[in-house]
Amino acid sequence: MTDPNHPTDPTGQDRPGDPTGQDRPGDPNQPLGPDHPDHLREPTPPTHPYYQELEFLTPREVPVRFAVRYGEDHRPPGRPGVLARRATLGAGSHVLQYRLPSSAQGDPHAYALLERETAAAVSLERRYGGAKFGAVFARIVGFDLTAAEPFVLYRPPTGRPLSEWAGRLDAEDQERITGQLAMAVRLLDEADLVHRAIAPDTVRWDGARVRLCEPYAAQRAGEAREPFGGAPWASPEQRAGQGVADPRDDLWSVAELAYYLLAGRPDRGEGPPADLADYRRLAALGQSGFFAARAADRPRPADLMRLLHVPDPLATGIGAADPLDRWRTEYDRQIARKRAATGGAPVHPDTEEPPPPDPRPSRITLRERLFGGGGDALRPPAPAVTPEEAPPPPPRGRMCPHCLLPVEYDERLLVTIDAKGNRIPLDLSAERRPGHVADALRKAYHLCPHTMDGDEEHELPVPYLTNGEPLSVALVGSSSVGKTHLLAAMLGEVELGGLEPYGLKCRPLNPEAHRTFVRERVQRLKEGRQLGRTGQQTFARFADGLLVSAGGAQPRPVVFFDLAGEDLAQDGEVGRFLMGVDAFVFVLDPLRALRLPGLDPVREQSGLRRRDLGDEAFSTVLNRIPRQRGGLVAAPAALAVNKSDLVRFEPVVDRWLGRALPGRYDPGAVREESRDAYAFLAHHAGAAWLKPFDDCADCTLHFVAATGGQARGDRFPHGARPRRVLAPLLSLFALCGLLPGAEPTEGIVR
Repeated sequence: MTDPNHPTDPTGQDRPGDPTGQDRPGDPNQPLGPDHPDHLREPTPPTHPYYQELEFLTPREVPVRFAVRYGEDHRPPGRPGVLARRATLGAGSHVLQYRLPSSAQGDPHAYALLERETAAAVSLERRYGGAKFGAVFARIVGFDLTAAEPFVLYRPPTGRPLSEWAGRLDAEDQERITGQLAMAVRLLDEADLVHRAIAPDTVRWDGARVRLCEPYAAQRAGEAREPFGGAPWASPEQRAGQGVADPRDDLWSVAELAYYLLAGRPDRGEGPPADLADYRRLAALGQSGFFAARAADRPRPADLMRLLHVPDPLATGIGAADPLDRWRTEYDRQIARKRAATGGAPVHPDTEEPPPPDPRPSRITLRERLFGGGGDALRPPAPAVTPEEAPPPPPRGRMCPHCLLPVEYDERLLVTIDAKGNRIPLDLSAERRPGHVADALRKAYHLCPHTMDGDEEHELPVPYLTNGEPLSVALVGSSSVGKTHLLAAMLGEVELGGLEPYGLKCRPLNPEAHRTFVRERVQRLKEGRQLGRTGQQTFARFADGLLVSAGGAQPRPVVFFDLAGEDLAQDGEVGRFLMGVDAFVFVLDPLRALRLPGLDPVREQSGLRRRDLGDEAFSTVLNRIPRQRGGLVAAPAALAVNKSDLVRFEPVVDRWLGRALPGRYDPGAVREESRDAYAFLAHHAGAAWLKPFDDCADCTLHFVAATGGQARGDRFPHGARPRRVLAPLLSLFALCGLLPGAEPTEGIVR
């Protein structure tokens, strides 16, 4: 029997009487352990009048609950908007809490910084928390980013800031501090992090070891530098926000601290100190580039450690082997299988040639007046057209994406649609101004002449018929996986110019329909409101469309289908359009797929259950699509692990979700992310969840988050924060030849 009255100190320092290091239930002022059945119940009111209750997740995302007593708030330097206070958990475990008060939550950047800090602290704790040398970092105790006032907890620091030790340290201590700081930067480098806040006031020394402050300014290596810090402690590039974050940014700070400790005063912070030659111990390091103004000219952290004769704790490797490595190897084997099946290159859908045009009426048609042809000398010539009034190119035959039958442009089938949905015939035969005609056609629709018995009458935006080769994209997944939120987040990023860095310009396919989609979907999501479920349909219609152009190329229509999961999971008539879809985004829900116990509380709250047999909508759709060479689906696909914010602290997820998308398309990075996502799913989910990758000749995999958090009621408490939602779309555009600089059909099988 264990004694129920002695909990573990949450700071990781077990008190006497607790040799096991396990949390134990008992006194309501003590914590409930992660395996206790009451750990998610409503908190018991504390018996002490000064105590409240605090629930949070440990760095391993185990939920715990403590009685807590708080100290006074203060504003920590360098962290705008954040409040800090000491707190006592249980019977006497002391922690520091940094929280984002309600008054500061109008600034989404403040929440993003707290979230980024927490991710960095969790990453360091999971990677190095069990190692003795991990003491150089601030040790996280727990966090809750979904609380009304999100917070993160740390063990209290030991020692005193280096600013208080100036002029009081002997040469041996100075060398030990410099060596330990170099080791800390080496460990950060291995974790792909740049601390960016190493200075005399933020580094502590207790006479034996240094301790860096909390990683509130940390960035991922390779991300665009954000301006932070001041001279001399922050490097010139970091202060200016130039280039990308580099682990050697922190080495600049270490160099400036080494000079400060030895000289007893700070340097100017613009390059090697003017009197560096006067300090023999630093002069030799200076020759290595230690004080270089540019990060690229400084040594790597591991090289600096060798110069300092400091043992590298990572030289022999630490911890267990990565369990995902075997699945990364399996991914490589599967790619080789596909390459062999397709003859070494991606397969592509066969395209149908449009049928011969229908006989034209004998009268002078609008098309002939605008574009010429088919007339005689008595017909009046088309008026001169200025560049601003240039009409669209001649309409061409197209396959209707709804009924999969060819549609030839016929001006007699032009209509407009009023606010009540009534189709009103559009007759432009009397309009002689080409600019007015072009504007009317931009907003007009063309009836599909192939409405079958029992089918809904349907129509196509005229620009669908008058521009380049259309591309249809269908989002596939069961109900409540987040397809609608993902599409709204994608098009919201497009609306904000998210595709422009990749050389793409986007315009609405139909202005009024696009405005409606933006108002009812995109804007609601931007306001932090949850979107309603997609209703079932009797006939598949696309949700929105864009005209996407690259450089001076002719725009291509891109239309997006978002059907209810129930419609996709049934092999009915509403899904027959799937056989003509050009590309697919399969949307995977971690709550249904992943065998991670940390997701169980969210599953319980949402009423969702894990399924070993995969997503039934995936299977139904893939079984319906015709196969091409090698028995593979030819249409390009992307498998989007949506709601990845639920597992964002898993190292492989954090590697990608913690980064913004780069400003250029990088096929190598896409392959690396696909390889990691495949390994993650293969390790934590059943094989059935990888069916889109197994069945499609070209299928990339991506970690995305449409909302960045769980809704409470019908709102997202801290707003919707989409992440990497354009990654699947960019991959499909590259595979379909729409992305400048990406070789057409550039995919994972190449």
